[in-house]
Amino acid sequence: MTAVTATAAPAAPTSRGPHGLTWLLLRLHRSALWFWLMLLAVAAGLLLWAYGPGADAAWDEFRRMECGPTGTPSLSCDYAGPAYQNYDLALGLGAGLLSLAPLLTAAWAGGALIGRELENGTARLAWTQSVSPARWLAAKLAVPAALIATGGLALTALHRLVWSSDGELREGWREWHHDPGYLANGPLATAHTLLGLTVGVLTGLLVRRALPALAVALAAQIALALALLSIRPHLWPAETVTSTEGYPGADGMIAEEGVVTATGERIPDPMCLEDVRCSAGRKIVAFYQDYQPAAHFWPLQLVETAIVLALGALAVLAAFRLLRHRTGATG
Repeated sequence: MTAVTATAAPAAPTSRGPHGLTWLLLRLHRSALWFWLMLLAVAAGLLLWAYGPGADAAWDEFRRMECGPTGTPSLSCDYAGPAYQNYDLALGLGAGLLSLAPLLTAAWAGGALIGRELENGTARLAWTQSVSPARWLAAKLAVPAALIATGGLALTALHRLVWSSDGELREGWREWHHDPGYLANGPLATAHTLLGLTVGVLTGLLVRRALPALAVALAAQIALALALLSIRPHLWPAETVTSTEGYPGADGMIAEEGVVTATGERIPDPMCLEDVRCSAGRKIVAFYQDYQPAAHFWPLQLVETAIVLALGALAVLAAFRLLRHRTGATG
């Protein structure tokens, strides 16, 4: 009988260290990754300082000026001292860096993430290897999106902590509907940054050159931000206040203001200046303001966030369709 000797199959080589498309993407754009981490760290440091030492110093200053809760009213309460100015600056910069992220992301995504690789042929080289165009684009979107969402939402949580802890300090200086605090106090700032990513990616695919794509993506993101800002006061049913002695001074985000004539007609013209309808013999009987009160913060935030995310989803869909049309790839 012949003995059969079983020979073990050689083990597959085990790769050491991180590998794959995600790791390659992080290595290729490590400068952008470090910049994003630095921006988050600086913004978080500013907000933490405002939450602790900055707020304490501002309260001490207000008490010395007899402006604190235990002090008596005085003319010195009409202005802020250096300690409060430092607190306000730290709070504004912390939120401002998060509000600046959409523009930076759009410029980077259009120029470095997509445009440069299409311009120098790196993307086409990757497509001839084991990476399909669709998988290449999915990684370009998914990896930055995960980092943006994680960092942006964490910073928003920190900003809300600072904002909710010292409301009396900000009274009369920073209102809930003023940017950049409004953006940073909810998911809207992160949604805008994700929109910047998708706008940049789509622009890079369209232009296919780094510097022009950077400029076009930045301009497109600015245009979208301004358009969304213009419709923000109208995203939720507004409340109305009237007065017979000038504008009533509604406490909130103004959607529209104007005058009411004796016939009940509303003329949306602030101060009713240089408007032929106001000078045509109509008798003005009241002034009105349509506004969004503070109680409408979350409805306004969520509606605009949904709009921004929908625009981003459309940009992603357009990017994949454009890539499939350009490359003829199906997967």
